[in-house]
Amino acid sequence: MSKRAVLEVIALDVEDAVAAQAGGADRLELVTDMAADGLTPPAATVAAIRAAVDIDLRVMLRLADGFAAGDAERLTRVAGPLREAGATEFVLGFLDPAGDVDLHAVERVAAVLDGCRWTFHRAIDHAANRDALRKQLADFPGLDTYLTAGSAAGVDEGMAVLLAEARRRGEQGYEQQLLVGGGLRLEHVPDLRAAGVDAFHIGGAARPAGWDAPVSADAVGEWRRVLGD
Repeated sequence: MSKRAVLEVIALDVEDAVAAQAGGADRLELVTDMAADGLTPPAATVAAIRAAVDIDLRVMLRLADGFAAGDAERLTRVAGPLREAGATEFVLGFLDPAGDVDLHAVERVAAVLDGCRWTFHRAIDHAANRDALRKQLADFPGLDTYLTAGSAAGVDEGMAVLLAEARRRGEQGYEQQLLVGGGLRLEHVPDLRAAGVDAFHIGGAARPAGWDAPVSADAVGEWRRVLGD
């Protein structure tokens, strides 16, 4: 329990990024358009944020609402300018119409990332079989994190799944870090930490005034205090 827990904060722009770092965030997830649950930000935004803060950044690769890859070729073309803008870590995840992992799309996109570390995002919470998805991606290059609430409905509904998956850490398909987010609240933290979860992701919780307001350094700081220094 002495290990510092990772705190990742969603950032939409430079103001968010600076506030999140000031509050004690370890990493940012860079997105745009939260009405669509977070899409790929412009390369110029990524470059500006990279210049403004020195904490880790993970950039969303997602072009439309939902978890279908859509135009995989376009996704691969988007990744290049993002890397030129300073992105070295990413967030992605695609499902096919049956709710299985879209291996073709993941392979196409991961190939152009060329070893960059990346998170498979909450598409896992909408998968037909999350254990099968993990097994299929078990040895995928660069994949080091799953962002999950344990349920499509959020952490309240997914807590039992999260605790069970935390106990499986190290098994095939469960070597990656469990990054918990999606309706996450401070009162969830003690049980998750006791189970060994060491990474937490917040979006709305960092914005007490709502998504139309910027990230609050004080709100992020409260999470940092609860998670420990």
